Amino acid sequence: MKVVLRSILLLPKQPFLRSATVSVLGSSPVCKPEFPRSAASTSTVSGSKVKVSEIEQTQLGFLNSSKTDIFLRLQTSVQPSGLSPRDKINLPLRLIASRDEVGLVQETIQTKENTPTLINKPDDSFREMRNRFLSFKKEKYLENLECYKELAQAQAPKFLVISCADSRVCPSYILGFQPGEAFIVRNVANFVPPFENGPCETNAALEFSVNDLQVENILVTGHSCCGGIHALMSMDDDEKSSYIKNWVKVGKPAKSTTKATASNLSFDQQCKHCEKESINNSLMNLLSYPWVKERVAKGLLSLHGGYYDFVDCTYEKWTLDYLKNIQKQETGGYAIKNREFWS
Repeated sequence: MKVVLRSILLLPKQPFLRSATVSVLGSSPVCKPEFPRSAASTSTVSGSKVKVSEIEQTQLGFLNSSKTDIFLRLQTSVQPSGLSPRDKINLPLRLIASRDEVGLVQETIQTKENTPTLINKPDDSFREMRNRFLSFKKEKYLENLECYKELAQAQAPKFLVISCADSRVCPSYILGFQPGEAFIVRNVANFVPPFENGPCETNAALEFSVNDLQVENILVTGHSCCGGIHALMSMDDDEKSSYIKNWVKVGKPAKSTTKATASNLSFDQQCKHCEKESINNSLMNLLSYPWVKERVAKGLLSLHGGYYDFVDCTYEKWTLDYLKNIQKQETGGYAIKNREFWS
């Protein structure tokens, strides 16, 4: 393959060449002397004649003077003969020459500005993650080896925790759950869809934890400044459908209650009200699952709500009063008990 280039080729400690021909013969690039200028030069690539009308960029860089690795990038516009100007085809070429081999790689580049740049540097995030893991192994795993060996055989958590996926509110970190203590499922805005909505990852985890693990407590925990609740409160019914909208509409009953009881508050205050209201809405939705309601009625399962305010680092906890909720079914609403405030 031979490509005739018309450009300036810069080599260390060498004079400038106004024009050069680079050929790929087997695996060795060869630079030939200057040819006389003409209006357009003709070359043959893969058996087809093309006219090289312009060399946009030629760059020859030596990565290390002590090594033979060479990066040669040729970007050229090629016009097959017989085509009109509007049928021009950009054919950027990248020639990578190394100690082991020389290859000619063709790639599509629309503009110079969006040409990808190779960055060779260590990923500090994963380096830190590695250090944390090794610290965990040394200070926790090996120090409690018998406990982890038991956990390797089976798990028997007492809690199912349904928490928001927000990166600021990891329940194990905030509430101090140790391995094996809590089965945790996280989603946007810590919603529990009603039974009639059909299967999803949240009620799959609910079914497994209640029927197989037989947890004794379900804690639905929300938090301040929740983006999912903000999206719910900002959403208009005529908005274009999206994954987020289809999910957060699970909380529409909480939004309606908030609008009815807190319409005089600012939007931010309404969002905070809805953050707590949606937790109670999820607790009521839990009772729509037959296996949950059955175990709650037998006193084998308790339903709890929790709210973490990370602005001032406080936590509020309460329990759904199932017996009083039976009495309230006709009038609507819900009853809670054992409310606690941790600060």
